[in-house]
Amino acid sequence: MDIRVKRVYEAPSPGDGLRVLVDRLWPRGLSREKAQVDLWLKELAPSTELRKWFNHDPAKWDEFRQRYLQELQQQPAVLSHAIESIGTGPVTLLFGSREARFNDAVALQAFLLSRHA
Repeated sequence: MDIRVKRVYEAPSPGDGLRVLVDRLWPRGLSREKAQVDLWLKELAPSTELRKWFNHDPAKWDEFRQRYLQELQQQPAVLSHAIESIGTGPVTLLFGSREARFNDAVALQAFLLSRHA
């Protein structure tokens, strides 16, 4: 399974494959045409409460990942639908945050790859 992570504000490239936005909110100031998102799976995003609590604080990263994965596992139908929609890749999970290492797309990528292995 080929799953990549990329900031949605970066220019699309042919190697992106299926471009999947995994944020709950649409990225500020970005048109749908420019984003070139193939699929928006906002139901895979962390809950609003978890997102606000985390606030991209690296000190909270491990706790955030743990809580986020618990949220994902409590939604088996949503998760199954997402996995079916994504297929086998290549897939690029898109996120809006300026923080490239500590965001929901990175956590989701690790989770999906671990489930596929």
